[in-house]
Amino acid sequence: MEGKVAAIFGIANHRSIAFGIAKSLKEAGVQLALNYQNERMGKSLAKITGQLGDPWARECDVTDDAAVDGFFGAVREEFGGLDYLVHSVAFAKREELGGQFVDTSWDGYALAQQVSAFSLVSLCRRAVPLMADRNGSVLALTYLGSEKVVPNYNVMGVAKAALESSMRYLANDLGPKGIRVNAISAGPIRTLSASGVSDLLNMLDYVAERAPLRRNVTTDDVGKAARFLLSDDASGVTGQVLFVDSGYHIMGM
Repeated sequence: MEGKVAAIFGIANHRSIAFGIAKSLKEAGVQLALNYQNERMGKSLAKITGQLGDPWARECDVTDDAAVDGFFGAVREEFGGLDYLVHSVAFAKREELGGQFVDTSWDGYALAQQVSAFSLVSLCRRAVPLMADRNGSVLALTYLGSEKVVPNYNVMGVAKAALESSMRYLANDLGPKGIRVNAISAGPIRTLSASGVSDLLNMLDYVAERAPLRRNVTTDDVGKAARFLLSDDASGVTGQVLFVDSGYHIMGM
């Protein structure tokens, strides 16, 4: 993977899953292109990028088409092309992550879908021309709440289901271009975005007690799996969801 270029969306701080992926790719010699949503998030990112070799970064709100166009245009100018795209972006209003799903507002539903699912489509549309003849690879981050009911996950679970379905349709669209699209379903990790889910600490304890490996996963675990899926070692794999959750998803009772 030496010299390859990866655009990574969604690093909030050093506990982010996206940071674990960026760290793993950097160790493999990949050049990084990072986004930050706004100036405030840019300042937070700047505090930790030294751990990644001070990579190239640019402001880009994934809901702003002009900003997304500008980001990928700048990537083309800076690197000449793109090999990997990592989508680790999700958002829902805090008030939608509690109570009953039946009470979800339209505004809250639409926002979660736009940021957490449609943005993958939007980013891929811009990334594809930069991946021409480079056997590109795209990776999205999802969670078990997409297919099972997880208390307090609510509208985000529905958004992740849409993300996974989008991943499969994109895999079909982009396969003839030699571009693979996959997803990782990571177990619960204590990240900034996960902190918005009520009762997260109890969830972590519950999984650690019942998962076959009897522990929670780490961002390093996810980073290594991401490196595999993005690399040529997974050259025949596309349209798949790889669970990195200590085996929790296989359990019934």
